[in-house]
Amino acid sequence: MYTDMEQWTRIRLALRHGDTSKREVMRREGIHWDTLQKIEADSEPPGYRQSSPRPRPKLGPYLETIAQIIKSDKSVPKKQRHTATRIYHRIREMGYQGKYTQVREAVREIKQVSGEVFMPLIHRPGEAQVDFGYALAKVSGILRKVALFIMALPFSDAFLVTAFEKECTETYWEGHVRAFEFFGGVPHRISYDNTKVLASKIIGPHERELTDGFLKLQSHYLFKEYFCRVRRPNEKGVVEGVVKFARSNFLVPVPQVKDLDELNAMLAQKCREDLKRRLRGKGGAKSELLKEDQAAFLELPVSRFDACRKQPTRANSLSLVRFDGNDY
Repeated sequence: MYTDMEQWTRIRLALRHGDTSKREVMRREGIHWDTLQKIEADSEPPGYRQSSPRPRPKLGPYLETIAQIIKSDKSVPKKQRHTATRIYHRIREMGYQGKYTQVREAVREIKQVSGEVFMPLIHRPGEAQVDFGYALAKVSGILRKVALFIMALPFSDAFLVTAFEKECTETYWEGHVRAFEFFGGVPHRISYDNTKVLASKIIGPHERELTDGFLKLQSHYLFKEYFCRVRRPNEKGVVEGVVKFARSNFLVPVPQVKDLDELNAMLAQKCREDLKRRLRGKGGAKSELLKEDQAAFLELPVSRFDACRKQPTRANSLSLVRFDGNDY
């Protein structure tokens, strides 16, 4: 039996971080020992299928009403808010024919999704933040906009800036690979914004339905993800500041290079030089603080992640193949 990519990654994370024993993982996930061994050995299943939420034919038409009741309750005293039982009786009057248990579970889920969660801005060693920014560069004599992948370590303020053609799954992959190699390890937790490249659906304040591309990267390196709340960029304010810092300090005046490889070599060198800078209030150079980050890192896997998208295709009568909307 093989699992889908989401379950595959969840099991590998549990095994890597020691949350539960292997026997407990097998019992909880309903898998055989041989399947567990394959999941532990491989970062990606040979095949998987998308899981779909269980349909609620009786309750479905009333979910929006339930959500609206819960939302309206926020403006009244807690002692006069609807209980799950009261909501059940109200929608029964509207024609609901299902059981109370489904209503109770729906109320619990909606309250979890809509509840406010506050995160203290404490920067611990071994954590990272990721963002994309944009800047102008003259490449081969042509002034153009390039996408900047940036990974920053809030504790030490170390960072790596890498330029790409555009923001997409492959550039996220390659950006992570280069950053991990630059820092000498894998941060155990990485914060992101809500780009569709990584998260296909928002299902809670910090819970996301992850894309297959992101799950493959995570399964290979086994870091934990953290997604900021919608319209709350302050939750990854360090990397937001690094985007502005890098643009104004590394890309002014506008650099003139022959290709992106030359630009990235220049950016990497500037990031290495920046490690000599001393941080106000921390009493040491960034390179010294980086050692504490590295002590909290996960080890780099033996094999390097293959940061390229593979897709079967075939040549047409003109010996051209189509990939990503283009003929080659």
